[in-house]
Amino acid sequence: MGDHASYHLPHDAALTTDIESLARPMSGYVRRIGSVEDVAPATAEAVGRATQAPGAVSTLILPANFAWGQAPRASLPKAMRRSPPAADPDRVRAAGKALKNGAKTVILLSGSALRAEALKTAQDIAAASGATLLAQQANARMERGAGRVPINRVPYPVDQAMAVLDGTEQLILVGAKAPVAFFAYPGKPGSPLPDGCEISTLAEPGEDLAGALQALSDEISAAPAEIGRSPAIPDLASGKLTPETIAITLGHHMPENAVVCDESVTSGRDFFRFTFGAAPHDWLQLTGGAIGVGLPLSVGAAIACPDRKIVNLQADGSAMYTNQALWTMARERLDVCVVIFSNRRYAILHGELKGVGAGEAGRNARRMLDFDDPAIDWVKLAQSMGVEAASTETAEGFTDLFKRATHTKGPFLIEAVI
Repeated sequence: MGDHASYHLPHDAALTTDIESLARPMSGYVRRIGSVEDVAPATAEAVGRATQAPGAVSTLILPANFAWGQAPRASLPKAMRRSPPAADPDRVRAAGKALKNGAKTVILLSGSALRAEALKTAQDIAAASGATLLAQQANARMERGAGRVPINRVPYPVDQAMAVLDGTEQLILVGAKAPVAFFAYPGKPGSPLPDGCEISTLAEPGEDLAGALQALSDEISAAPAEIGRSPAIPDLASGKLTPETIAITLGHHMPENAVVCDESVTSGRDFFRFTFGAAPHDWLQLTGGAIGVGLPLSVGAAIACPDRKIVNLQADGSAMYTNQALWTMARERLDVCVVIFSNRRYAILHGELKGVGAGEAGRNARRMLDFDDPAIDWVKLAQSMGVEAASTETAEGFTDLFKRATHTKGPFLIEAVI
């Protein structure tokens, strides 16, 4: 992150800002580079911090005069890659004891515990103990698809989360946080867990989660368990396009080894059950409460993995925050299929309005929450930025466009009118 030259800051020129305070809430590590000599070691330290488990943003602040100054001719330092610490043996023993006490137990996973090998170990533990596996509601990355352990997330709506967790007596956290409602709702609890549920931690997010699961598997002498067959994907649909028919198409035609960047918000809440048996893929998603991540997340994934097809499942309202990413996709020839869920409204906010007891939005509220007057033409918008695009309102039309987009190289946008 750039800044004025260090000697210019006392003048309080335009753009002079307390950048550290702005960056700190979004960063795991913040450092202001202090000299030309500090540039290389500060950069190495920032890379090391960013790649340290569980992963975080490093922010370096570079005053302009240290960018144009003469750097010393010295060997460049290498980033320190720190291995995550092993799980506490006492926690492993406590978790093993809990799994043997007969109580109804949920093992809640997140972070690197949602990679394929770690999930297989978790399934062995669940099969041996009778525990249920669940993923945290929001996770940076999950490895999913045929041949991998099928696992559901804690639902976003608090009523659904309460139903899923009903009767849970013990919750064991593996790189996850105990579930809470996203907002407060009148007459509803802040936690979807039953009263009296015992919460314990096997491993913290920054620890070796795969190693902790393996240690727990050894502790209870869990035998290898077969990965069950994924639920059958329904036949391809025809007729009116819906989020469900889109999910079914994804289940049948997901490209092998794709990376799904999911910001479908309300439209994608039921996608998992139709894609357990899809071709193996990685699923990336929003992990906080802001919106607009989907398009730039897809850009990052495409640059990081140029040999993999990127599938962006994108709510239309959220896309409007960062639609300039389409131009970047075109400029860099990125292999991204963007699916815009064009319901022309912030459906999640309509749902939240009902959740607090306000009922259906009135005319003035709808004008704040909907954007159908004027309606956004995503095909023209994408084409104006150099991205090939097409629109469809039918299930069979979507299937044809998705197959076309995923079998050709380069960016393609599908406006799915739902």
